[in-house]
Amino acid sequence: MCGIVGYVGNKSAKPILLEGLKKLEYRGYDSAGIALQVDQALDVIKKQGKLEKLEKALHNNKVESKIGIGHTRWATHGKPTDENSHPHYDADYNFAVVHNGIIENYQSIKEELLAEGKVFTSETDTEVIAHLVDKYYKGDLSEAVSRTVKRLEGSFAIAVISKNEEGRIVAVRKDSPLIVGLGQNENFLASDIPAFLNYTDQFYILEDGEMADIRKEEVKIYDYLTEKLVAKEIFEVNWDAEMAEKQGYQHFMLKEIKEQPESVKELFKNKINAEEIDLSQTGIDRSLFTDTHNIQIVACGTAYHSGLVAKYLFEELVEIPVQVDVASEYRYRKPLLDEKTLVIVVSQSGETADTLAALRLAQEKGARVLAFVNVQGSSIAREADHVIYLKAGPEIAVASTKAYTNMVAAFYLVSLQAAVWLNKIDEKRKQAYLKDLIRLPELIRQVISNVETQIKLIAKEYISHKNIFFIGRNLDYTIALEGALKLKEISYLHAEAYPAGELKHGTLALVDEGIPVIAVATRKDLFDKSYSNIKEVKSRGAEILLITWEGYLQENDTVDHLVELPDINDLFAGLLAIIPLQLLSYYTALYLDCDIDQPRNLAKSVTVE
Repeated sequence: MCGIVGYVGNKSAKPILLEGLKKLEYRGYDSAGIALQVDQALDVIKKQGKLEKLEKALHNNKVESKIGIGHTRWATHGKPTDENSHPHYDADYNFAVVHNGIIENYQSIKEELLAEGKVFTSETDTEVIAHLVDKYYKGDLSEAVSRTVKRLEGSFAIAVISKNEEGRIVAVRKDSPLIVGLGQNENFLASDIPAFLNYTDQFYILEDGEMADIRKEEVKIYDYLTEKLVAKEIFEVNWDAEMAEKQGYQHFMLKEIKEQPESVKELFKNKINAEEIDLSQTGIDRSLFTDTHNIQIVACGTAYHSGLVAKYLFEELVEIPVQVDVASEYRYRKPLLDEKTLVIVVSQSGETADTLAALRLAQEKGARVLAFVNVQGSSIAREADHVIYLKAGPEIAVASTKAYTNMVAAFYLVSLQAAVWLNKIDEKRKQAYLKDLIRLPELIRQVISNVETQIKLIAKEYISHKNIFFIGRNLDYTIALEGALKLKEISYLHAEAYPAGELKHGTLALVDEGIPVIAVATRKDLFDKSYSNIKEVKSRGAEILLITWEGYLQENDTVDHLVELPDINDLFAGLLAIIPLQLLSYYTALYLDCDIDQPRNLAKSVTVE
């Protein structure tokens, strides 16, 4: 959510800042801008809308500078307008500020500043930061920023430049990610590592409460409360910028769908073979489960849906009760936690604000926390007691695909290993499960290859509909939920998922002639019940798309479209069944000419509550 970039060095700042902002487009935004330091003055260029507008404005701007900051804004306080776009500045253009997050006490600060005669030009909470820095500036930018942030309440990442201090950026992190890229006679600032991977693989990852004083020759990190220097370890990134490029695909989302066989294989590497699962490299061992009385899984959106899958896995394989919570609700229901509770938090970015807050609450209550995250060095990864890295590689499209499959695959590994540790399954069952898990990457590849053409044709039919329903039972219901979310996210069609057995309790009233109903039926002992529900909606005129096993459906007078999956243990079928639903959402959105990688109003990393 929003993106910050900064550069100081010997090169022209404009193209570097613009390139960095383009690499952060996936975070979601509705306006963009940069501020340049030029001959003891600041030049601010910002535009509502996509980066193309800013790029055109920069092309017409002949100012040259070797230092600047930039921002892509996702509107919270104030509509998306040029005036509300970042960077913001004080009345005399002494300071320019970019900011991610929310300043919760901005209104009281604004009233104070208005009483002092300050003039505001935007509706944002960010503008108070520029005026406070101006108020506290006595010749040292870091001192003024430190005094300013001590007054702020909320979550924020901030970067500030001054017309009075050439070649200097001061940045602060509190609950919103910031990294510093390290180069030769140049240094970089960004919300996320991909922004500047073309320039460096060496980074400082700022912790909460840290302030970076960035010049081209050096970077100093301080604790902004104590103003003492902090010793930082360099984080070296082991994947390159090319991994985050489209590589010939029209959209990142399609590229990431096609990458799923390799991403699951990467997760499984060194963790599973024909004889056993080995989680020793993660630091997880038997003790994590031997004294666990209950498991609570906390996540948001797609990650939450992976947790719903895990509930069935843990309860069926490990026989431990599981609760799954939406992270934004978790803290407000007063969850019952103690030292015998294992809390599993799941987040692709590792920076999801609500999930991070849930992690901290769980630890305060004495629970142990296991995190599934995709981004090394992220806040959740650093603060959890144990971490499993998803190994999905960079995921750029806002709608998650390969991160979801790796989340579910990680739950397969952990739940099966826990069942082995607690002697809940015998050796024969274990070997059968291992055999199927090892096959998963290749089976995912087969499904992508086998169903893509068929799904394209179905998607062309669905674009004329305004409402689509998904149904399933047990694990299939969790897949239906994720399929409906994908369709909503990027095609903007109304899509809802319901437990198939609940149709008679109200939902059936919404089914009428021609409405598409997508049924997932991969749990073999429940197939007959699921098929009865399919007949119910068919008798009301629905058009049925059924996803089930190859050769499993003996009669075909009820189903309009049949998508068949290769055989695998039905505990693990979800990762095959989700593939056609991901492709369906992609091609439906493509035919509707939607902005697939950056759907309206959504952001990749939600770093505010």
